[in-house]
Amino acid sequence: MQKHLNEFAVGEEGVVMRIEGEGGIRRRLFDMGVTPGAKIMLRKLAPLGDPVEVNLRGYELSLRKSEAACVLMEVSRA
Repeated sequence: MQKHLNEFAVGEEGVVMRIEGEGGIRRRLFDMGVTPGAKIMLRKLAPLGDPVEVNLRGYELSLRKSEAACVLMEVSRA
């Protein structure tokens, strides 16, 4: 099942399929290590849902909701 990272629930995991953003957002995500094949787990949501905190490649990363919406994920099955 595929969905965007901003649609994940806390504790949900998946693998990055592709980055749909363009220009600066796409480059920023790639620079932070959000690349196809990377495993990501949603750790926390801010009270109003923005930003989101994820575990990625052994570190915690905060992303804006608009950035997370550009990341298409394949949801891991439990």
